[in-house]
Amino acid sequence: MDAIVSAGRVVTGPRGRHLIDAAVLVHDGTLTQVGPRAEIEAQAPEGAARFDHPDGTLVPGLIDAHVHLVLDAGPDPVATLQATDDERLAPAMAGRARELLGCGVTTARDLGDRNGLAARLRDEIAAGRTAGPRLLTAGTPVTAPGGHCWFLGGEADGPDAIRATVARNLARGVDAIKVMATGGGITRGGPPIWAAQFTAEELALVVRQAAAAGLPVAAHAHGTEGIAAAVTAGVATIEHCTWMGPAGFDVREELVAAMVDQGIAVCPAASPDWRGFAERFGTERAEEMFDRLRWMRERGVRLIAGTDAGVTHAVFGDFVSSLEFFAHIGCTPTEVLDLATADTARALGIGHDTGSIRPGYRADLLLVDGNPLDDLQALREVRLVMAAGRPHLPHPASLGTRLPPSGRRKD
Repeated sequence: MDAIVSAGRVVTGPRGRHLIDAAVLVHDGTLTQVGPRAEIEAQAPEGAARFDHPDGTLVPGLIDAHVHLVLDAGPDPVATLQATDDERLAPAMAGRARELLGCGVTTARDLGDRNGLAARLRDEIAAGRTAGPRLLTAGTPVTAPGGHCWFLGGEADGPDAIRATVARNLARGVDAIKVMATGGGITRGGPPIWAAQFTAEELALVVRQAAAAGLPVAAHAHGTEGIAAAVTAGVATIEHCTWMGPAGFDVREELVAAMVDQGIAVCPAASPDWRGFAERFGTERAEEMFDRLRWMRERGVRLIAGTDAGVTHAVFGDFVSSLEFFAHIGCTPTEVLDLATADTARALGIGHDTGSIRPGYRADLLLVDGNPLDDLQALREVRLVMAAGRPHLPHPASLGTRLPPSGRRKD
């Protein structure tokens, strides 16, 4: 499909870099030209689809680095999952992926599924058989016996079992490996959320197995001992990173310095309901936790965007509320947009083909009303989402024409 997408403002890259009255040319899912509208229109082939929004802003598609498509975000997502067979679960996951797409997410990293269902959905989306964002899948998380998310099928006790669990994920064609370095909140009867589930040596084994296949490792780690083990092992990203200990928060400056030195990114996995979480957790304690992330960012730790979509209250269709968390800890709208696009793309190893608007990159685009460089709320006013060149129109009647035979717009 050939298409030309134009807007009053096109944000091409980090730090608010943008063009006024500009356009992009799309061919077979790739951006081939980016520049002034009149110049791009002159190069557009006859019959190219036209998406024009002169009062809006075109930005790179958003990236959610932490979702769980097998979970429904309801009051007891684990019980619902356990009561749902794969035949019914697969279409539900596809529906959740469409919700992500509808709010501007063009890439999502699924960090915990069952029986390779996310990889199957990834391939369906890539083939154009169903609508959704590009999916990066981690398969079944490696966890301790009875550990966090054991119900997904990734329990591993000892080196041989760890190797087997990683190998099973690799055979399913995953894009990353997920390991549960500590306990977690949704696993009833599991270890405390702060308790380490694996030693640094065991986590290092996971990292080596993944690296041999050219894949990164994402470590779920709430507790400080698990964070320390993950840093020592050399994971690519740490999920949550809340610095919990048995007696309260336990932040260690040397670990933060090591994260910066090693380029380990942190995904806070801030739920769209992070304000409600603060109320339930206790506002004072929550703000102490939030301050830790603010402090880490000030020291150079790269924070990336993720919603934990699927767990209770973490819905799939409200990415902007999750992004508001970063504004709460001091990021400007421009910094938040960078964080949700180019910064997260680099951390996930896909910064070479998405996260910015430039020739040769995937046509992952979001067209909105207003200017998100000034106000994040503009990201809620979605007019067009394009994932790998495939358009998704929330309001089909408001956009979309065909260029006349000259290839030029008639103003």
